[in-house]
Amino acid sequence: MSQQAASTEQHQSLQRKKPPFRADQVGSLLRSEPVKKARLQKAAGDITAEQLRQIENDEIIRIVKKQKETGMKVVTDGEFRRAWWHFDFLENLDGVEGFKPESGIQFHNVKTKPRGIKVTGDIDFTNHPMLEDYKFLHSIAGDATPKMTIPSPNMLFFRGKVEKDSYQNDYEAFQHDLSLAYKKAIQAFYDAGCRYLQLDDTAWAVFLSEQGKKQIEAFGKTPDELRQLFAKSINDAVADRPDDLTVTMHICRGNFQSTWTAEGGYDAAAETIFDGLNLDGLFLEYDDSRSGGFEPLRYVKRPDLQLVLGLVTSKYGELENPDDIKRRIEEASRYVSLNQLSLSPQCGFASTEEGNLLTEEQQWAKLRHVVEIAKDVWK
Repeated sequence: MSQQAASTEQHQSLQRKKPPFRADQVGSLLRSEPVKKARLQKAAGDITAEQLRQIENDEIIRIVKKQKETGMKVVTDGEFRRAWWHFDFLENLDGVEGFKPESGIQFHNVKTKPRGIKVTGDIDFTNHPMLEDYKFLHSIAGDATPKMTIPSPNMLFFRGKVEKDSYQNDYEAFQHDLSLAYKKAIQAFYDAGCRYLQLDDTAWAVFLSEQGKKQIEAFGKTPDELRQLFAKSINDAVADRPDDLTVTMHICRGNFQSTWTAEGGYDAAAETIFDGLNLDGLFLEYDDSRSGGFEPLRYVKRPDLQLVLGLVTSKYGELENPDDIKRRIEEASRYVSLNQLSLSPQCGFASTEEGNLLTEEQQWAKLRHVVEIAKDVWK
């Protein structure tokens, strides 16, 4: 092979025509003022659900255009129709209901508003409203790849209050029905045109931090049992998925108004995460010292597993030094081939409708920053 041909082949190998892309994003975006205002008006009874949806449609069209302008090849609807990244999806599963608990979820020095979910009947996926949400995104994506984000099945176990007697006494029945519901969901989104689906999961954070040990004990499981349970939940859900559907997972340590719930490296769950999940890619938080080092990546055995390094923070607006980001990508490439790596923000910009503490312009600058750095690294 000539030197020129070899160079061309290497260049092509570093480009990705399918997701996850070299420059990618997690999903949620800061809710715009028109959407925030309309949601308050709807809650007060001043506008109808149809009027709210039209305002959401208009704003989603605008932000899809803005995402494309940053150079991103992947677009989302910013989760503009949701109040929470997980509850809105889960409470629309059959057998699951939303409720208002006494207290919200505790983050670092701040607490969310009260919101919870409970399992009261047989879990299933039938007429879910987010199918229409995806279809709208798909219809306006144009030449970009639309990505649908939903919570991992682990989140129903992790955040759900199980009230159905038969599930309380038989966890295998709970997991069986949940996995079947997710299989239906994945197929339904695929039938709607989705070829890029992301599972979001904060449950793995219990293994990454000291405070997580108490949560593991509360589940009545050993750490090893819980790791196996989480892995089985995901693997059963994605089994038999269509060959041309990319399914990734974002492992999150919490993201609410620029703060977090957990800290610690991936070490305690690394072997399961990197060598035990039948996924196409993993979005990994690596934006600060809370995330630990890249050593756990040594457990990556599959050459086809794509790792998206969340080295650009979504928690504040200041742009990172590009050379620092490139240096960290180089560090990660000591454990995993550069061809298996990509770049993204470490999380979404608004996991809840409150959003992180930065401006919309800073948000777009962050996405452009990811695109520009990725162009330099994988050129």
